Order: sequence, then C-alpha cells, then structure tokens
Amino acid sequence: MVFSLSSEEIATCMKVLSDPTRLLMLKLLQEKPYCVCQLVDMFETSQPAISQHLKKLKEAGLVVETRKGQWRFYSLNQSSPKAELIQVVLKQISDQDERYRSLIEKETPVDCG
Repeated sequence: MVFSLSSEEIATCMKVLSDPTRLLMLKLLQEKPYCVCQLVDMFETSQPAISQHLKKLKEAGLVVETRKGQWRFYSLNQSSPKAELIQVVLKQISDQDERYRSLIEKETPVDCG
C-alpha cells in the first residue's frame, strides 16, 4: 500500500531521524526486535536516555512496543504510513557503516522474557 504524506509529516519524520542514535536504532530494529536493556548495552548509554529516544520514535509512529512482563521490546512499525520513507532512508546506511558494525558486535543475547 502506498501512502501520501504531507510536507509537515515528512518534516516531522525527518527531524526524528536527524539524530544519529535514533537513526541507528531504526537500522537495528528493521532486522529484529530489541529489548531496551540490549539497546542500553549496545549504545553504552543510560536506560533513561535510550527510553527517551524510543519514546520519540514511538510518538512519531516509527516503532511499536511489545511488552513481555516487565520487559519492553521494540521493532520497526511496518504498518506506519511512514514505513516506506523510513525504509528508503535506512537503505542509504551501509551495512558496513563503522558505528552500525560496532553496535552489532556489542549485541548480546538477553533473557528478558
């Protein structure tokens, strides 16, 4: 399904994407869901900082949250009207991007739920 977005919707989406951390989070989340605790370890930052980034992505409709007990998992919102735009942007980030590779290397399995 093809959606048409307003200039305002596109601008708002691009503002959310303009942060390198959020952009790389989306790149990771397009592959599979991640728990907040995994993202904290991978980005080597605090849980509140990761939660703030995820909150902005969720408010923009770019990610969805799934709860398993006390744990929250996030994935790319494939049903969002902005999903096609997001995919185009994410394809521009090389899988060999140094920071992206570094994040992947820090990924550890977690027993969140």
